[in-house]
Amino acid sequence: MSLTARVLVGLVAGFLVGLAIASGRVPGGGAVVAVFAPVGTIFINLIRMTVLPLVASMLVASVGSLAASGALARIGARAALFAVALVAAVAAITVAIAAPALAAIPIDRAAAMALRPALPAADASASAAPTIAQWFVDLVPPNVVKAAADGAMLPVILFSVLFGFALARAAPERREAALRAVQGVADAMQRLVAWILELAPIGVFALAVPLASRLGLAAAGAVVAYVIVVVALTIAVGAAILYPLGVVVGGMRLREFIAYCAPSQAVAFASRSSLAALPAMVESSERAHLPEIVSSFILPLAASVFRVGGAVAIPVGALFLARLYAVPVALPQMASIVVTSALASFTVPGIPGGSIIAMVPVLAAVNLPIDGIGILLAVDAIPDMFRTTENVTGSMTLAAVLARGHLRKHSY
Repeated sequence: MSLTARVLVGLVAGFLVGLAIASGRVPGGGAVVAVFAPVGTIFINLIRMTVLPLVASMLVASVGSLAASGALARIGARAALFAVALVAAVAAITVAIAAPALAAIPIDRAAAMALRPALPAADASASAAPTIAQWFVDLVPPNVVKAAADGAMLPVILFSVLFGFALARAAPERREAALRAVQGVADAMQRLVAWILELAPIGVFALAVPLASRLGLAAAGAVVAYVIVVVALTIAVGAAILYPLGVVVGGMRLREFIAYCAPSQAVAFASRSSLAALPAMVESSERAHLPEIVSSFILPLAASVFRVGGAVAIPVGALFLARLYAVPVALPQMASIVVTSALASFTVPGIPGGSIIAMVPVLAAVNLPIDGIGILLAVDAIPDMFRTTENVTGSMTLAAVLARGHLRKHSY
């Protein structure tokens, strides 16, 4: 049985046990919840302990490598600008649409509030939203190590990006040694995350039991609504943003762009891996006569770090957990979700459910409960299919747009 199937079995079993406890059919139900709650907490803590080194190392490695490459002077800068602008716009649009959509999900208010006493004290402070000015001040802490220790992920992400650019300006031999070391850390952390995810069936079961025991049937209905919202928004972004960009800015006819994307989309949907779709992406770009620098440099880089689908899934997941746990999200926190989601989308590890793992710094940045990612991870198989397909479509759109600009520039 695949890991996805085992995790889903764990979720269903946990919900059934929790619902039975909520209905009073399980003798000593409180003791059962007391046994499983620490197990779920340990699983979440295992994930949380990997997030800081994973995000920081992947950002430093990707930014440092991109900024240090000679290709950046020619086409990489435009690729980075387009990618950042696109994921930021997608995250902002997602927040604007998902917030009212998720607010319509029926969740018993009293039951949702019952979840809050179990949250850490820091999470309960979410209602004390900072002012816009304070939000900008907090982006640049006097001590980045203390910010990391306090769980303030947005300043750590900003520092990692700036450090990556600075590393690109170091002496070549020292830069390469540092980048190899940082990439080694990133590779090791991805392996550690993969090991931890093997424990997901147990962790998700342990998280689902207390959640369902407090929320009852509303929990299952809310999770189904979350899946519908995130899949619908993922499809809408592709249809309303990526395809028009590929056709209008990329200079392809709609039929050509559909044929250009279709092979890699099929591989991505089936495999849930952007890297698995890379050969098909390169073949399609060569068949479309895109410049070699696009097929040999831009596409492999985009397949590794460019996650348009993550810019949809991460904000939706954060807003859903805020709704599930009855945590109010004010305007400054929504801004933090947009910014952190856009940056975190470049740190999504190349494993199934990677966007859910990358959601941790977003939740930490706005003081939302981390525990809920176990539930999202359990139902991520279907959203991940659409999200990976969106990631590949975004990479193909990026390639088409940059190829047209590159050819136009070199035609004079």
